[in-house]
Amino acid sequence: MKHFVIITGGRISDAFAVQYLRQESFLETAGNKSERSIIAADSGLEFCYRNQLLPQFAVGDFDSVTPETLAYFRQQQGIAWYPLNPQKDDTDTEFAVRLAIKNGAEKITILGGTGSRLDHVLGNIELLGIGMEAGVPMELVDACNRIRMIKSGIVLKKEQRFGKYVSLIPYTDCVKHLYLTGFLYPLSDFCLQGFCSLGISNEIVENEAEIKFDGGILLVLETSDEA
Repeated sequence: MKHFVIITGGRISDAFAVQYLRQESFLETAGNKSERSIIAADSGLEFCYRNQLLPQFAVGDFDSVTPETLAYFRQQQGIAWYPLNPQKDDTDTEFAVRLAIKNGAEKITILGGTGSRLDHVLGNIELLGIGMEAGVPMELVDACNRIRMIKSGIVLKKEQRFGKYVSLIPYTDCVKHLYLTGFLYPLSDFCLQGFCSLGISNEIVENEAEIKFDGGILLVLETSDEA
């Protein structure tokens, strides 16, 4: 699977992010490295510099990168540079998402896409729809959350759960004919509508939990209280 990780300039736990990259085989010194690519979006280069990682792509206007970091990576071989105008219609992260898809991504993970800037957090959640429409599984991940946007059902395995809680938020007016099995709070042929908190803080209680529906778009958040 051709997996792209986009490292952006939001709040990021280095310990968690390095662990994630190691778990997903991004830190291997041998093997199918062509199947693993890192895109550093602007100050995502700072994370790479701190952790001695070499991204395959660097995008942004780089106004949030120190001269020392930028000079270091300019000297490295094997980085494709995409300088962007700071006055543009899309964010550096959106450009990175579209770049990953253009380069054949089969999975996209965004690290550093959450933090105190809620406008950026919501904007990055919006970007999950680009992957969904392109048929590329995409996730926004930090130490406490994994967020996905889906338009068809999925199965969650308890042993692989990201956090204790699973929350479902309708992204369209109604997610139709919703069935939840294997959860503490099951549902059967339910229309999950917006402007309510019904889907918050469910839990997986069986070995597998299934989410099925046949109309609408759903945000699936796997969360924990602490990292």
